[in-house]
Amino acid sequence: MLNDIYQNLDPVLFSLGPVTVRWYGVAYVLGFVCAALVIWRVARRWRVRVDADALLTIMFCVIIGVIVGGRLGYVLFYTDLSLYLANPLEVFAFNHGGMSFHGGLIGALLSGIVAAKLTRIPYLTLADLGCIAAPIGLFFGRCANFVNGELWGAPTDAPWGVVFGGAAGMMSRHPSQLYEALLEGVVLFLVLYLLSRKRPPRPRGTFLGVFLILYGTFRFLMEFVREPDVQLGYLWGGWLTMGQLLSVPLILVGVGVFVYALVTKKPQEGLAESSQEQ
Repeated sequence: MLNDIYQNLDPVLFSLGPVTVRWYGVAYVLGFVCAALVIWRVARRWRVRVDADALLTIMFCVIIGVIVGGRLGYVLFYTDLSLYLANPLEVFAFNHGGMSFHGGLIGALLSGIVAAKLTRIPYLTLADLGCIAAPIGLFFGRCANFVNGELWGAPTDAPWGVVFGGAAGMMSRHPSQLYEALLEGVVLFLVLYLLSRKRPPRPRGTFLGVFLILYGTFRFLMEFVREPDVQLGYLWGGWLTMGQLLSVPLILVGVGVFVYALVTKKPQEGLAESSQEQ
């Protein structure tokens, strides 16, 4: 126990009177701001017309989709739905915690339909831009999970194991939040961003397909070292988790979208003919 690493970080960044600012909220803000900058930068390189008004429209739609979808996804996938049917207003109790990435992803993809119509940017082009930027938000979010001491990993004897205390107990556990921050955040962003630098840009839908495949694969693998949600435990034979169950469709849909992109080879919207040779 002398070599154990103890996580004693305060989830609250600062409090000022009735106002409390938490690291988790800061992570959301940083994620959305950085995502907007990446979308704007990549759109310029692709010669996709995204002005300030269009960018604000895109980000407004995505923020609503991620927050509403993330909360509804948690309620539907990770809780006893009867509890919320008895008290529907509890669905909107964001201060009680509970957000689902898979729900947030669905919400973002659906709200992207609205953003695409309002900005007149083809949906798959907009989805590609969003998928390149999304891993940055995932990175900040997983780091915030670590600071909050939540979504911890399974017990481990590894020298980098972390003791979270509280509901996690005093045993050393995998810092699975940081593993996911590395894979779902850093690695996924680097792969997609480097792919985005190819001239001419890869066909419409390529990045959405790659994002779904890689995120689904990374999440499925990380669930083996991550403790399942206590209210659900393991599913079907004692080894499958809800996160893995929800990730399989992402991989399958991602393969389908990627193949569609390769077959149709539709260019990203807004490219001039001369830019094809640059």
